[in-house]
Amino acid sequence: MSKPNIILIGLMAVGKSTVGRMLANLLDYRFLDADQVIEARAGAPIPWIFDREGETGFRDREQQVLDEVTRESGIVLATGGGAVLRPENRALLKERGVVVLLESSIDRLVDRTRRDTKRPLLRQGDPREVLTRLAQERGPLYAEIAQFRFMTDRRGPKSLARDIVNRLREAGALTEPCAPDAAESEQP
Repeated sequence: MSKPNIILIGLMAVGKSTVGRMLANLLDYRFLDADQVIEARAGAPIPWIFDREGETGFRDREQQVLDEVTRESGIVLATGGGAVLRPENRALLKERGVVVLLESSIDRLVDRTRRDTKRPLLRQGDPREVLTRLAQERGPLYAEIAQFRFMTDRRGPKSLARDIVNRLREAGALTEPCAPDAAESEQP
């Protein structure tokens, strides 16, 4: 029996990569960050890709990476915030994994991105306005494919990762036990 993929979606800076690494450790899964895979394959950072190829070029690369990596099993995948923009991506994410939406307040996201210079969309105006607009545009798309939702505000990533594992097990989405070393090291 193959292990199901766990796919994390949500706005930028919500904690997908941090929580994703901890989930992968708890489950003894492989962790992948879609943006890092795109950068590694392009040999360039995402802002450079946006500058040279525009958002459409970046989204083409993203779609190809999502299609390839979700063919594996037993991965925790942190997607980029805009991965849900294309209907094809939403369909394959929902079909090829357990989709977990991480959410946060706009205030918290603004605080987390205050000094961030690597997010191209935040260079397009006031970060609060940009994040608010993105939340309004993408919120329905996240909700369309999310099977589980978790609020990340005022939660430590280790605690949140454990809660996600527990909730997925309770719902029958996961059946395998935690990795022995990870389970022991995660005890309070």
